[in-house]
Amino acid sequence: MKAFRLFATVFVLMLLLAAPSFAADSPILTNKATASFGVGLAIIGAGFGFGKIGASALESMARQPEVAGQVRGAMIVIAALLEGATFFGLLICMIALFV
Repeated sequence: MKAFRLFATVFVLMLLLAAPSFAADSPILTNKATASFGVGLAIIGAGFGFGKIGASALESMARQPEVAGQVRGAMIVIAALLEGATFFGLLICMIALFV
């Protein structure tokens, strides 16, 4: 329920922020506002993702210490994939900013 409230709040906030940028006459302002908003969302999403990965990995290591090495390896792979996706999102936002 808490995650749904957070998602609903972010969705409503995105709708409220999108209306002025679509109503703007200047496409430069629209690109900068949209790109900066996208960068912020990418960083916030990556922060939540890294926190969830770390919390789940530590919880599973605490429950079964004998598989800590396997969990640690899987955690590093998942974190690397998340970081790559975040950098891709940031790259797309930066391209939108400068084009």
